[in-house]
Formats: sequence, C-alpha cells, structure tokens
Amino acid sequence: MKLHKALADAGLASRREIEDWIVAGRVTVNDEPAHVGQRIGPRDKVRAAGRLVNLHLDQNKPPRVLLYHKPEGEIVSRDDPQHRASVFDKLPRIRAGRWIAIGRLDFNSCGLLMFTNSGELANRMMHPRNAIERDYAVRVLGELSAEIKAQLIAGIQLDDGMASFQRLYEVGGEGSNRWYEVILSEGRYREVRRMFEAVGITVSRLMRVRYGPVALPSRLKRGQVLELAPSEVKALLKALPAAAPMRENPDKSAT
Repeated sequence: MKLHKALADAGLASRREIEDWIVAGRVTVNDEPAHVGQRIGPRDKVRAAGRLVNLHLDQNKPPRVLLYHKPEGEIVSRDDPQHRASVFDKLPRIRAGRWIAIGRLDFNSCGLLMFTNSGELANRMMHPRNAIERDYAVRVLGELSAEIKAQLIAGIQLDDGMASFQRLYEVGGEGSNRWYEVILSEGRYREVRRMFEAVGITVSRLMRVRYGPVALPSRLKRGQVLELAPSEVKALLKALPAAAPMRENPDKSAT
C-alpha cells in the first residue's frame, strides 16, 4: 500500500497534509526518511514525528464511519479558545488514529454530521471535484417569492464567487415561518445562510438532512451517535466517485 494512503487510513491527517509531512522529513520507514509515493508492507515500521504508527494494511477491511445528529450550540473543532461544547466530545474513543469530520456545520446549525477514521474516504466525500450533494431543511421568516426562488437557482454572487441551489422545494410551515428544502453540491463556509442573506431573507434554523447517499436516520436523536455496519460502509464506498488527485484541496468549510 502507498505510504500516504496508509497514514491517511490511520486517521493521522489528510493525504495532502501527509505528503507535506513526508517532504518535510517528519515520516520515516524502518528508521529511514520516507519519500513521496513510497509503498510499505505489514513488516515495515513507520514513524510520524518520531511516534510509531499503528497502520491498517488490510485493504479489504472497510473504514469506520459514524453518523452524529449535531444539535445547535456545538462546534466542529477540537480546539476552541471560548471552551464551547465540541462535537468531538460525544464521539466514542478510537484506538488508533483519530476521527475526521466529513464536512462541517456551523455553531448555530444542526443535523447530520459524518466522521471517519479514513482520510481517503473523507477526501472523496468533501472534495469539490466530486460534487457530492448536501441536502438541508431551512426555516425562514416569510415566504419566498417566485423571483427570489429563481435567483437562488440561477445563482447568487457571494464574496467568494457564484453560488446556486441545484433544487429548492417548499415543504410547508405555519404563520410567518416557512420551511424549504435546498440541495447544493458544495460546502463553502456558511454558504446556505449567505445565499439567503444575499436576497434579504433571514434563516432562523438550518438542518442538514442528507450528505451524498447518506440520510439522517429518523431514529437518530439529537446528540446521538450511530456507527455504520461494515456492509453499509462498503455500499457507501461503491456509491462515491473515485478519490481526487492528492494535491487538490478538499472542502474544509462549514455551511
């Protein structure tokens, strides 16, 4: 197996970060400096920053994947100067590597978050090139006019470029509150909220209900974690596009 893939599968970092570690001389194989593209086997001893890494070289064993129903008021980060509650506090311990968040949700958003111990899987799901759909339930104040709906579908100019919803559906509501379902295939920082703000609409609640082929299970209550069975992970892998080239940037945004 290629070294960078083995280290990514161990959950140490993304493939791009690992490549940078190798170039910087932070990775050794059998006490010799590693090189980009190097392949390793079960008997090789790999160290990153001087620490021996427990590698998973069984390519037939699927990675682990967690589903988490994030409530509002939690951050998707391990480090926070304000010491706010973190989604990582709710996850089960992992013996080797670390949990990697697949995409993000901002502090005031809720819904489906996915985690894996595989850097490669995270890259496949987040990379903009793969255009994985994200599905959100959005509550807004007031009803969207036909003109505003058309704008959101055609495209809105944001600070970081054009953005548009692939699909937008009205799903009901009472009084001044209206619910809409929106689907887009990227995950720039607070993109859904910023699109509505650009047309003068305030979002009062935002909930992700689907990420790619994975929907938020109705039985998964707020603050709960569910691990996918190996058969479910294999089905997920089959449904995804191939891995993106290593030097391209994965999506690291919060919507």
